[in-house]
Amino acid sequence: MLNSIVDFLVINLIIFVLVFILLIILSWVWPPDSPWAPWWRTNRETAREICKLAKITRSDLVYELGSGNAVFLITAAKEFGARGIGIELDPLRFLVSTLMIHIIRVNEKAVIKRKNFFDEDLSGATVIYVYLVPKALNLLLPKFKKELKKGTRIVSYKYQLKLKSQNSNVKSNLFLYKI
Repeated sequence: MLNSIVDFLVINLIIFVLVFILLIILSWVWPPDSPWAPWWRTNRETAREICKLAKITRSDLVYELGSGNAVFLITAAKEFGARGIGIELDPLRFLVSTLMIHIIRVNEKAVIKRKNFFDEDLSGATVIYVYLVPKALNLLLPKFKKELKKGTRIVSYKYQLKLKSQNSNVKSNLFLYKI
């Protein structure tokens, strides 16, 4: 009896690990026209380039939509002095980004909200950073046009918005837009 319980637990553990690994692999090759966001990451060097491209300063309030592990938000707060709000719906990504903000000690300048960014008021933002699939970006355009103030900067990583780009760094796949 004990052997069958142990066998059952081991088999379920193996299945869980395999499914988890497959989900990670799937996130690397996620189709760009999917409405769901894969777990793509922004590295620290790219985050610095984004901050420089958007000319982020201490007076900015930056929003990271789909904050993942919040590398951009942390970089903007720690190295450029900006205040920031990350919006993340996924509970695991929310937990990871919240922990990172506390570990790196920028929790007085940055906060993560576990919400759907389509439901969040973005009107206070001076800079918005997105690393989202094209389908999500297209759905965000009416929200940007309705809520964002003139002069608000939007930086998109990898995918372009259907707006006129103010500046871009094609080599780094960064696209800057101004409302």
